[in-house]
Amino acid sequence: MSTKLGLRLLHTVQPAFRPSRAFRLVPSRLHSGCSSTSKQLDETKDLHRPLKIEDLLERNEQWADELAAERPGFFEELSKQQSPELLWIGCSDSRVPANQLMKMLPGEVFVHRNIANIVHAADLNSHSVIQYAVDVLKVKHIIVCGHYNCGGVAAALTNNQHGLVDHWIRTIKDLYVQNEQKLSTLSDSERLDKMVELNVARSVDSVAHSTIVQNAWGRGQSLAVHGWCYRLTDGKINDLQIKVEGLNDLKGVHRVVKHAEYNLP
Repeated sequence: MSTKLGLRLLHTVQPAFRPSRAFRLVPSRLHSGCSSTSKQLDETKDLHRPLKIEDLLERNEQWADELAAERPGFFEELSKQQSPELLWIGCSDSRVPANQLMKMLPGEVFVHRNIANIVHAADLNSHSVIQYAVDVLKVKHIIVCGHYNCGGVAAALTNNQHGLVDHWIRTIKDLYVQNEQKLSTLSDSERLDKMVELNVARSVDSVAHSTIVQNAWGRGQSLAVHGWCYRLTDGKINDLQIKVEGLNDLKGVHRVVKHAEYNLP
């Protein structure tokens, strides 16, 4: 999958958001957990007011009361266990909240976020999250979701220093150098969009190449890794059609589990 699919992104127009057959959100679970969307939109008028911690505590109480009224016993049941089917690896950007943009409730998404949704092979933080999600929670899907106009990716495409984050986004610079010739014909905005997509593809590779995920496939666990991109301008997700769902999708030296113990249907 990895390299060929990543490079193919440079030459294709991406389709509108369309979840794969293997991953469909259950309609009965598609609720935001708030009393009404219109109320949420009305509250956005206050976004530019000075932040008061007391307001946040008051909003939390209102949210909890509203959700408890809509779903009696919800928090009591939620406190006993968590059984999400999905691990979300996304950017720390405040405009890309995993649960809200998929209309999923607390307890339905296990979340890891960092600058530019990068999964470094040596990053113990992200791989600890992946291991818990795969080995303990037994999630069925891992989604790496970037977003267009990502500040972390944009910073990597400059010759400027940005501080400690420069070490973190170095892999994006390396990825740009690998594809610079093909990217050189694009406009600045198009180049940024393609780099966002290629960065997602790279992180999907890193997740799929991990021994955590490969060992899960080796023992017959059902698990798929997906690559998505979110558009800030309209709130829609673009399915990049990147999906790795088994050892047979891995080629070359990155595959370190030779045979699956079970044959998956």
